[in-house]
Amino acid sequence: MNNQKANFAIAGSILCILLFMFINYTTSPEYIWFIYPTFAIIHWPLSIYFLANGNVRPYSLITSILIVIFLFIENRLHYPQHPWFLYACYPILWWPILMYAGKYAKSLSIAVIGGICTILYYSILNIVLSPPYPWAIYPAYVVLWWPLAIFFTRKQDYWGFSVWASMLTILFFTSVNAFSSPDTIWAIYPIFAILWWPLSMYYFSKKAKA
Repeated sequence: MNNQKANFAIAGSILCILLFMFINYTTSPEYIWFIYPTFAIIHWPLSIYFLANGNVRPYSLITSILIVIFLFIENRLHYPQHPWFLYACYPILWWPILMYAGKYAKSLSIAVIGGICTILYYSILNIVLSPPYPWAIYPAYVVLWWPLAIFFTRKQDYWGFSVWASMLTILFFTSVNAFSSPDTIWAIYPIFAILWWPLSMYYFSKKAKA
């Protein structure tokens, strides 16, 4: 039954893609728009074939590759001057990586490796493609929460997590302030609000032990 559904989905997808290609090139050949419905239709037979059999890992790999290819084509067609697809393809490829990692996907080692790779990847893109402003601090700030959350959650040290996360956030706002608007010291306002998190956690833990 699954093979029949998959064969029907493949045949239907091919016919739909050919129809969209025909309409595209006969009505508006100056603009290639059939790639958008094609990208959506391709997932029909893929989901039936892989997900029906429980093959989630190869499905994630093939789907991620298709998304990267789609973004590359879109980049080359409409904005070839700047390879913006490189910014998006990295997090997409982490989907199959984590799927194939299995039980190790929740480990601290994977979180540390992922954090380091993410920071290095976007730092290199920042330096090579857009060096004037250090925007890599934004993905670096986000991804560092990953190992922090796993490390302190496993230790059940929520006060320690609040301290380190607050320090990370304070460093982030200070950096953004220094790089974006050094003439105006505005980081003090969110820093003041952030400091209440570890303080409240500290007094709550003291009250619970009393």
